[in-house]
Amino acid sequence: MATDAWLWTLGLLAGPVWVHSLGLSCALQSRSISGSLYKEGDVIIGGLFPVHFEGPEPDHTFTQRVQAGRCQSADLRSYHWLQTMIFTVEEINRDPALLPNLTLGYLAADTCLTERSTLSAALSLVTGQEETVSWEQCTEAPNVPVIIGDARSSASIVVAETLGVFGIPMVSYFASCACLSDRTRYPTFLRTVPSDAFQAKAMARLLRLMGWSWVGVISGDDAYGKSGVQLLLQELEGSDVCVDYIEVIPKSFAPNRIRRIVERIQSSKARVVVTFAISPDMEVLLREVVKQNVTDRQWIATEAWSTSSQHSALSGTCLAGTLGFALRKVDIKGLGSYLAQLGSDIHRKEPLVQNVLEELFGCRFGEETQSGSLRSLCPGLEKVEEREEIYSDINYNVYKAVYAIANAIQNMLTCQPGKGPFGNGECPDIKPIRPKQLLYYLKAVKFTTPVGEPVYFDENGDPSASYDIINWHMGAEGKMEFVQVGQFDAARGPEQDFQLDLRKVVWGGGWDDEVPVSVCSESCPPGTRKAVQKGKPVCCYDCIPCATGEISNATDSTECIKCPERFWSNTDRTECIPMLVEFLSFQDNMGIILSVLSVAGAVLTISVLGAFFHHRDTPLVRANNSELSFLLLLSLTLCFLCALAFIGRPVPWSCMLRHTLFGISFVVCLACVLSKTVVVLVAFRATLPGSNVMRYFGPGQQRAGIFVCTLVQVGICVLWVALAPPLPTETAGGELGARVVLLCAVGSVVCFSLVLGYIGLLAAICFLLAFFARKLPDNFNEAKFITFSMLIFCAVWIAFVPAYVSSPGKYTVAVEVFAILASSYGLLLCIFAPKCYIILLRPERNTKKNMMAK
Repeated sequence: MATDAWLWTLGLLAGPVWVHSLGLSCALQSRSISGSLYKEGDVIIGGLFPVHFEGPEPDHTFTQRVQAGRCQSADLRSYHWLQTMIFTVEEINRDPALLPNLTLGYLAADTCLTERSTLSAALSLVTGQEETVSWEQCTEAPNVPVIIGDARSSASIVVAETLGVFGIPMVSYFASCACLSDRTRYPTFLRTVPSDAFQAKAMARLLRLMGWSWVGVISGDDAYGKSGVQLLLQELEGSDVCVDYIEVIPKSFAPNRIRRIVERIQSSKARVVVTFAISPDMEVLLREVVKQNVTDRQWIATEAWSTSSQHSALSGTCLAGTLGFALRKVDIKGLGSYLAQLGSDIHRKEPLVQNVLEELFGCRFGEETQSGSLRSLCPGLEKVEEREEIYSDINYNVYKAVYAIANAIQNMLTCQPGKGPFGNGECPDIKPIRPKQLLYYLKAVKFTTPVGEPVYFDENGDPSASYDIINWHMGAEGKMEFVQVGQFDAARGPEQDFQLDLRKVVWGGGWDDEVPVSVCSESCPPGTRKAVQKGKPVCCYDCIPCATGEISNATDSTECIKCPERFWSNTDRTECIPMLVEFLSFQDNMGIILSVLSVAGAVLTISVLGAFFHHRDTPLVRANNSELSFLLLLSLTLCFLCALAFIGRPVPWSCMLRHTLFGISFVVCLACVLSKTVVVLVAFRATLPGSNVMRYFGPGQQRAGIFVCTLVQVGICVLWVALAPPLPTETAGGELGARVVLLCAVGSVVCFSLVLGYIGLLAAICFLLAFFARKLPDNFNEAKFITFSMLIFCAVWIAFVPAYVSSPGKYTVAVEVFAILASSYGLLLCIFAPKCYIILLRPERNTKKNMMAK
């Protein structure tokens, strides 16, 4: 189609060149433009309007200027636009201040809402109407130096690209595609409707403001829809709004395709549907929406259909609450009453008017009467303003386009010779007006319309952007009402350009007064973070709880924040709280219990010591080496008391004291036990004939042995304190790590192991020796009691190692204290309990005879 159209264009516009060279005359292919309205004037303004939106079958032979056949499906709204152009031309002609010595005419054509018809009509406008002209006239300027139109972006692209080659200006009133702002491709195109770039920006602002992060997009299969969606996606890029689907309405309006689009809308979680499509495309889709009773969607309309009563009348249930962007609504004085007189005799003889009125109102015009008028078979046609709504948004754009052309011509008339903008200060030609000269003045025109609005075109040929935000309200009588609830004005700057009064908004989708929710995933509450679902847009995510020690205190946080030092997260992970300082204190229940056991053990040991000292002269005490027994009881007392050093806030001196005191006291205790065991074994050896070993194990040797054993442990402890002493340390512990546990670090693990290992070595030797002497026959033999005590001692400390390693926080200290107390009680009870029983409860057995008995 594009190749054929260009061949025809070149034939029409370049034809005068070769006609002139051959000395021939020019012949047009038809006398007049089919489906047009014409009025003579000094300057003829062309107009392109989609009065019908179903074109005739095309003529592929290009033997006629306009395709044969008749356009169908008249659109009253578009007819209003055409009549607005006529109204404005007549208003200017009556104005004595604007173009006082020049009369404007018009030639308006029906484009039938197709690119081919629009291009054909545009070429027909600029090539004139006379059937035959001489070759001299072939080289003159076209009768129509400027065109107002078209309504569709795709048709305007075709016409602007074609006429731009020849410098013919075109002022559109409804072609809003942002692509038309390209001055390189469309140098002669201007418009009075804002670019869709601003509408896309306003839509993105609305979606973000309402928190709609999951939306569907519907577009038309044309430049308006494709460009609009692309602009919207660019505005949403990097924001929190994602698009679930993009569906394109086919121009064929195939029922199965339309049905599939509606089913996709229904199946999606996106409750908000953004549209970028012209009115006829949306009508087909919305009829299917009503048919399938889709009522739970919030529709976002563009200026193409946001104020269409034809769409709003389809179904109040499905479309009530629709939010849309509409061009500024202005009350043009006298236009409403003018448009209401559709049946007046002004243009009744015109075929275009007859076709429109017959299709819209079911009227049929008969023969001409004697007065020259047509007999109408539809009474009351002359006054129809109550039947159809008068639209003033696009009408005002047409109104501004005509006034822009008139003011540009006025500026051309006021040019002073020698001060003109062209070469050598020349002024523009007026009769005839040159299109390229008119284009120059159009680009620079600045004026104020009769309604008080300043009008100008920027460097891209675009006007300032301003939209009314329209909300569809269901009226009392069941008729849809268009209520303005906000405004978008790009001239106010990015901070104040968007205004919306939510108190006036009625929401669609059955949400009543509540803002619709359209999200892929629910918001993540504080204490969680968003984790994008694999293979899905960023708006689809899972809410992952923050890790321990991290928080998020805002909704929909993308990451968790780590708490500062000595702070921890609360259980909800919403704030950082100071850590609790924890240690085994005397106020804890466990600390109290262990303290009581420690003191009780020390008191009990001292009591036993007192009892032994009181009965020191009795055979039982003397037979069990009273000196070693007293030293053993004193060391056991230290063992019980050293447990208290493990309780309380750790400080450097307490850490060193608890470990060194523990190691030394137990070594003294075990050395005494070892000495007692050895004495038992040696005593029985001494009873054999000729044996004299007791002289090597007298009291002096026993003391020396205990001293040497203790000195070894003291040396280890001194080395420990000197190289790496036990010092207080902090570790995170307790529930969720919300506590700082104060502990005494062992410092040198080697020294700590040597202390425990040395104690274990002594305990093992004691156990082995006592085990061998357990069956010696005398009653005073205490080897069997030492065996049991060492067995308990070893069992406790063997179990201590895994318990100590696995216990958390302050419980590691509790385990260590428990092991000290358990082993101390084991030694005290196993060794001294039987003796105390005899001393205190069975004194009759505490005799030398009884001690010597076998």
